[in-house]
Amino acid sequence: MLSAGIGTIIWTSVAFLVVLFILKKMAWGPILKGLKDRETSIENALRQADQARDEMARLNNENAKIIEQARIEQDRIIAEAKTIREKMISDAKADAEAAGKKLAEDARMAIEAEKNAALREVKNMVANLSVDIAEKVLREKFADRAAQESFVNRELDNVKLN
Repeated sequence: MLSAGIGTIIWTSVAFLVVLFILKKMAWGPILKGLKDRETSIENALRQADQARDEMARLNNENAKIIEQARIEQDRIIAEAKTIREKMISDAKADAEAAGKKLAEDARMAIEAEKNAALREVKNMVANLSVDIAEKVLREKFADRAAQESFVNRELDNVKLN
């Protein structure tokens, strides 16, 4: 068995207390201060991480709002473009219809003018033929009415319309 002497125990205890006192004065304070600084640093880092997470959430919310506003604006622009397109199409149809009606009216008027010109020409030809026939009738100086009618009918048969 091992037995230790009382002197060894006392000197060992005194040496332990001296080392403990020196450690407390020299090392324990700086170690505890280092631990406290480390704890404060970790708490600050956690607090900053929480702030960063909160800021990230806020930014994500803002981004979602901005994206939603952009979608709303996009939908509004698309609806406006569709309205403008439909108006342009209806305006173009109305313009084309008006132009078609004007063209048809112009054509109808041109046809009417040509028809009137042709009728005038036919009337002039009939008048000239009538004058020619009357002149020939007067030259013949028929005494007999039946002979005159026969002559007029013969002349009318000989006339050819152009």
